Amino acid sequence: MATASNDMKNFYRQRKTGISKPSSSKSKKKSPKNAAAIGSDITQPKALISHGAPDLKDDYDKDEQVLRQFDMNMSYGPCIGMTRLGRWERANRLGMNPPREIGCLLKDGKVNSDCLWDGRV
Repeated sequence: MATASNDMKNFYRQRKTGISKPSSSKSKKKSPKNAAAIGSDITQPKALISHGAPDLKDDYDKDEQVLRQFDMNMSYGPCIGMTRLGRWERANRLGMNPPREIGCLLKDGKVNSDCLWDGRV
């Protein structure tokens, strides 16, 4: 009777191949088909594009940067599933004292009302 380890060796046979060394000539590395580099002529895949703009560029103004910091600050409660204005009003109603400048920016209506995580999580 064969042992269990011997049966496993026969079942999972190793296939050994010779080790091939790379050629000594200079190898030309080609860029990947969907290279994600800023300013490249290659079209970026759809996975890198969110809300119509590539994720690789930080093309947002000072107001958006302040609002993103507000989204990241968890002291005003969770932001997923609600607008920035709704979150600010909830924090104000609960006495968490959110910054007034953020409330003014959101009520002005010139900024994006969706939180940083909207559509990403």
